[in-house]
Amino acid sequence: MKTGAHSNDVTEHPHDDKTRPYLCTVCNKRFKHRKCLNNHKRTHTKPFVCTVCEKRFSQSGILNEHKRLHIGGNLYSCIQCKKQFISERVLREHMNVHSDKYKCTECGKCFTNNHGLVVHKRIHSGEKPFECTVCSKRFTEAVNLTRHNRIHSGEKPYECHVCKKAFSLSGNLHTHMRVHTGR
Repeated sequence: MKTGAHSNDVTEHPHDDKTRPYLCTVCNKRFKHRKCLNNHKRTHTKPFVCTVCEKRFSQSGILNEHKRLHIGGNLYSCIQCKKQFISERVLREHMNVHSDKYKCTECGKCFTNNHGLVVHKRIHSGEKPFECTVCSKRFTEAVNLTRHNRIHSGEKPYECHVCKKAFSLSGNLHTHMRVHTGR
């Protein structure tokens, strides 16, 4: 879970408001610094749009990496599994799955980063630290609680920039865009 800042600047624990006073009102994540919160908020709005496939991104640098897929630019290949990546940074992170750096001690599954491993371990422990205040359903990740809360609130934050139809899930908007692009 990277926010463009140090990984210790963000937490999934919504009650840690003394050390992380800046709250994202969309997903309830907290941050130590206002700048980190402002960077994070862009992940909900995704203002940068690919002109080829209309996929949206929260940061211009990530959009630029994505554009390489369309222009057939230099892709970075993993020497162990031959998967290809759009940047050296993404390849470096991927290489962690081939090491024991982020390996689950229960089942041996490997992850690209510590966040993925921590969330995965909740499968084995049964821990679901995020609870809906309306219906008490519990979740392993804050993002899943945020999506679930839209059932109760009716919120549809993903709007089609062509016809203004709105969706509660970004994937549904992405599927809808085929109506306009024919792809």
